[in-house]
Parts: sequence; structure tokens; C-alpha cells
Amino acid sequence: MSDWKTVPLASLVENLDSRRVPVKRSERQSGLYPYYGASGIVDWVGSYLFDGEHLLVAEDGENLNSRSVPIAFRATGKFWVNNHAHILKGPTHLLRYLEHFLNNLDVAGWVTGSAQPKLTQGNLNSIPIYLPTDDDELKAIARVLGALDDKIELNRRMNRTLEELAAALFRSWFVDFDPVVAKAAGRKPAHLRPELAALFPAHWQDSELGEIPKGWRVAKLSAVASVNSRKLPRNYPHAEIEYLDISSVSEGVINGTTRLARTSAPSRAQRLVVHGDTIWSCVRPNRRSFALIQDPPENMVVSTGFATLTPTCESAAFIYTATTTEDFTDYLTAHAEGSAYPAVRPDAFENAPLVIPPPDVLKEFEKIVAPWLAQVAHNVRESRTLAALRDTLLPKLLS
Repeated sequence: MSDWKTVPLASLVENLDSRRVPVKRSERQSGLYPYYGASGIVDWVGSYLFDGEHLLVAEDGENLNSRSVPIAFRATGKFWVNNHAHILKGPTHLLRYLEHFLNNLDVAGWVTGSAQPKLTQGNLNSIPIYLPTDDDELKAIARVLGALDDKIELNRRMNRTLEELAAALFRSWFVDFDPVVAKAAGRKPAHLRPELAALFPAHWQDSELGEIPKGWRVAKLSAVASVNSRKLPRNYPHAEIEYLDISSVSEGVINGTTRLARTSAPSRAQRLVVHGDTIWSCVRPNRRSFALIQDPPENMVVSTGFATLTPTCESAAFIYTATTTEDFTDYLTAHAEGSAYPAVRPDAFENAPLVIPPPDVLKEFEKIVAPWLAQVAHNVRESRTLAALRDTLLPKLLS
């Protein structure tokens, strides 16, 4: 096309790699600013190096070959970057265009190394970029892609807020016992309607975990949830399965499943899940390796690398929020066995201690939190649809 051109990336943007400063984990000061690596945020720190909108591109790592997550992503506001991501600066509409162009480009020809794939600054700068000569046309393309991106980002932020609300309410009711503290001190519990406040006691009792509300109990997780209770039966009726592997779950989000013929499914595809299950990676458990199953297809099967927690109490939301706290993650880490691939046995999940409130309190918690978590699931599905639409539109826009 006469009104499009191909130019090297270096002629379009400014490279700011020289300003990167890696900081060892032991030397990082925790704070409010994201700390980016090759595939996104890896930590939050107390200071920043960059301010404004920039495009980050992975410099090294296996993801340059597997492309399991985008190799180019925008960073906005104040942030820090280590030396595993290139930093590009340019007009906003150009950065949006380049983000999608690079993520849809086969970069194998510019990646060096096999054991440790690397996209050097020189090779990145030399990548030919195909774009309109007319800047207004480029802005129009960026607007279309940007509208979809912005909605996906809005959903992500909304989900983070909803998850934080659920976690905060769990901590208030079942860790800090705020309503009980208030009633024991002769005050009305804040923000609770009278009939809900009446469900909480005004007195305490001793337990092996310290003081807990009177009438509540300390029990193992197995008292309110079964672990790995559904194995794929021999007479399974579906010829195909929707298979979920550990690599498809990150930061509490299911990024997709793989449709497989039952006969060709891997041997580890043996665990059935239902709505309300919480799944946890048994291998190297961390804050990224869990998810809540909501409205799964009937033929959804997860890897045996997950521990599947099926609620047997009044609230699936309680099981999910109780088993995704930092304290629970620390408990799993402490019970992981092995050095190269630390793994948690099912009985470690079953024996995890919890403070269990009466059923009527669990029911009220479910009424409040379940709609928040349902909205999270809806937003994830919507974002996945929007991303698919965006990826379908891009080649059409380029042509």
C-alpha cells in the first residue's frame, strides 16, 4: 500500500534502557509503586524511576518463545523497572499501536540464545514496523484498539477492588472480629444492620488459636470443605474435556482452558470441579496460584497438580477468602516438601486450622460476598471476549 510504510523501531521511539536500575529483593523497600520485570509487575516498591506512559518489552526469558503472556505491555504513572524489560517512550497513540503490533509479531528471528532467550536492544531497535504514513490514520487505529484495552483494564481494576473488598470483610469478621470487639465494648458494630449485628456474640472464649468469639470453634479445613473429592470416573460421558493446567492460572485468574479429546488428555487430567470450588496449585504455592471456579462447563477437568477444595459448609465465598489470605499462603509454604519443586500434600490442606463461625453468620457472609465474586468472574469472561475481538481486529486494521 502506498500510504503505509515500513521503518525500524528505533526511528519511532526513544529507548530509555540506560535508566533502568535492578534492585535485589532483599534490598527493596515495600511501597506503592509497581516494580516491573520482563512479563509485568513483580513487586511493589517505595520509589520510582519513570513517570508517564511507556511501553515495556521483554528483554529475556522463556516467554519470548512460548508467548504465554504478552511480550509488550504499557506501564503508566510512576513505576520502577529492572533490567529484564526494555523501556520505550513515544506518543501515546504510537505506543498503543506498537504494543499490539509487537504482540502479534513473530519475533523468533530477533531472539538469540536457546537456554536463555534474549531480545537485545540492538535487535529490538532493528525490528521493522509496518504503519500508516498518515498519523491521523494511526491515531484512529489506536483509538479502536485503545477503547478495548481501556475496558479490559477497567475490568481488571474493578476486579482488584472487589477482591480487596472480599478480603477486607473476611479479615474484619473472621480475623480481627470487629463486630465482636465492638459489642464486647458496649458499642454497636459499625456498618451492620441490627439483625446482622445480632448474629455476633458479645463475649469471648479461649481456643488453641487464642481468644475467639463465644460459640465459634476452631476446626480443620476438612470440617468445612472436602479436598480432591471428585476424580474422573471410568464411565465419564464426555468425549472432550476443557482442561485447566497450572500454567493457565495466575493471580487468581483463569486465563483459559485447553479443549482436548478425552482419549488424548494427559494422565494428570483427572480432577473434576464444580461451581464454588477453590483450586490451589500444590507445586510452589504462592499468591498467584489459586482460583475460584465459577459456572464451569460440565466437562471441565483440572490437573492433579491442583488441590480442589469443595465447600461442605454454607459459604463457598468463606472457603475462598479463608484460603487465599497471606496467612494461609504462609501456612502452605511452611508445609511444602522438596527443594527443587516444593509441593504441598493434600493432608496439609485438610489439616489447616480455621476459626469457624456459626452457619447463620456464614450465610450472611455468602449473601454479601458471592455477588462480588460473581462480578469478578463476569468481568474476566468479558475481558477475554474483548481481547479476542481486539486480536481479530488487528490484522484487519493492518490490511
